[in-house]
Amino acid sequence: MKLGFLTAALPGSTLEACAKWGAESGFEAIEIACWPYEKAARRYAGVTHVDVANLTKKIAKETRAMLDGYGLSISALAYYPNPLHPDADHRETVINHLKKVIDAAALLEVEVVGTFVGKDKNKTVPQNLDDFTRIWPPIVKYAKERGVKIAIENCPMIFSYDEWPGGNNLASTPAIWRKMWEIIPDENFGLNLDPSHLILQMIDIPRVVHEFGKKLFHVHAKDLHIDHEGLYNNGVFSLGMGWQIPRLPGLGDMDWPKFFAALTAARYDGVISIEHEDRVFEGDEALVKRGFYLSRDVLKPYIH
Repeated sequence: MKLGFLTAALPGSTLEACAKWGAESGFEAIEIACWPYEKAARRYAGVTHVDVANLTKKIAKETRAMLDGYGLSISALAYYPNPLHPDADHRETVINHLKKVIDAAALLEVEVVGTFVGKDKNKTVPQNLDDFTRIWPPIVKYAKERGVKIAIENCPMIFSYDEWPGGNNLASTPAIWRKMWEIIPDENFGLNLDPSHLILQMIDIPRVVHEFGKKLFHVHAKDLHIDHEGLYNNGVFSLGMGWQIPRLPGLGDMDWPKFFAALTAARYDGVISIEHEDRVFEGDEALVKRGFYLSRDVLKPYIH
């Protein structure tokens, strides 16, 4: 395994500045944020450390050489939109950009693109699976033709009332993953597993790793704290709103030794990429980096 980090938490830094800091801080891999240049619709989105719309072979070669110079591999390109959005124009826009991210991955010789399946939050799961059946096979095929793997993160994407009632990402549970892979059995279609979202849903994390180990293309390291006072006041039908608190690894309810034991047993040898979404360590870049240092020191003993 290698320890890496997602650059989305460092929007004020260039890619080279991120790489230089990452290498000096003991990281071995970098997951690069690849949103389009636009105002972010939510926290940690809208960050562009590789401009995929204007990436050329020359720029890709120079980028790889720069990262190689710092001893960093690229674990994945990251773009997390809603390709099943109910608005057709929005769907077309984000899918077109996702294809540019896939093209960029091929140019940069990056094996994995991390993204969301998306969801129409006002439709049922079966209705969303119908949309998935129509929309996603061509995207996976597009990636396959370019030698790129699609790694779907399992975040339900329900943190606020504008995402109510169903959340904005379908791929959040084992039952749905099985159905997705029944519809698209392609070997380049798998998971970017974030265990924090399983804590929210009370899903057995080691069991997930055991069952789906062969589909783990990438792993996010993020923790989650369940605020039991918030849970008492809001109840489980609030779907986490008022009681799910994203934290850095080591500061939440995650059992990291058991998680790494499961990853080791499953022979996972990819990257563990720290995803920083902890409000306690926000506000300025120095504080964000302190959060990354803390996470690094918590996780490093398990990386081998």
